[in-house]
Amino acid sequence: MIEASIPVGSPEQLILLFGTSDQHLRRIRESTEAKISTRGGKIHLSGPESAVLQATAIFEQMRSTIGSEGALMPHQVDEIINNVVGNSPKSNTKPVDVKRAGRTVRARTPGQEAYIEAIRNHDLVFCIGPAGTGKTYLAVATAIEALKAQQIRKIVLVRPAVEAGESLGYLPGDLLSKINPYLRPLLDALGEMIDYDQVKRYMADDVIEVVPLAYMRGRTLNNAFIIMDEAQNTTVSQMKMFLTRMGSNSKVVVSGDTSQVDLPSHTRSGLTDAIARLKRIPGCAQVILSRDDIVRHRLVEAIVKAYEEGTG
Repeated sequence: MIEASIPVGSPEQLILLFGTSDQHLRRIRESTEAKISTRGGKIHLSGPESAVLQATAIFEQMRSTIGSEGALMPHQVDEIINNVVGNSPKSNTKPVDVKRAGRTVRARTPGQEAYIEAIRNHDLVFCIGPAGTGKTYLAVATAIEALKAQQIRKIVLVRPAVEAGESLGYLPGDLLSKINPYLRPLLDALGEMIDYDQVKRYMADDVIEVVPLAYMRGRTLNNAFIIMDEAQNTTVSQMKMFLTRMGSNSKVVVSGDTSQVDLPSHTRSGLTDAIARLKRIPGCAQVILSRDDIVRHRLVEAIVKAYEEGTG
């Protein structure tokens, strides 16, 4: 049994370390055998030597993250804990090069590793998985990486404008205003990786284009990285139209969640059809993410599991 203490700079830093309602503290206690308390402006640790050393390393890495980013998100705490206690295998996948404000995009699960590697090594990638697995985020990150490396000249972000139980016609504004909510997740992912002003410049220069699926007809996209999000809401004919827009030196990533189809009943999803139809085509990869790849709030995994298992 040993003891250790970690000085805390201020009450505000202690709140950041322990998290809202002590959620970070609970995760550390669940993952190590160390006893943790606070007094005199310090965090006090006691218990078996290995547990105290692990808890100390976790807190030190958390302090470093707060120092560099000014905040600490639950998924970052989980990643730090996994790295320290050895619950996650060491990644062999090179981080995605979209550094901004000291951040680097990394795969955080084996499934995400497989997804990034598939995108880097194939011209056409299909990815299906539940909410929170990083389907859109990692696709956008790899697209920006390819743009920075001058492997492509343009990023095209596409989404079908299918209503999830709501009527598009009653939304106020012109067509652009109406489709904006459907394209927002793609813009949010962009905004986390590129400065807002840079995004505006790219869009003004047509380096980044965000477009509803219906506007893709008749086009051929060369030297482009094309991402379709929410692809489960395409019909078979729409998916065929989209995939045949692919030009020379282009890459296409198609992602969606086949458990959240908003198409009319008895309408086959173009994503489901394409995965079955194109699975043997050379140069085409398919990645299936699961609950184990969810990296949002820990409750998201529990919610997905509850819906998969049906009502009680």
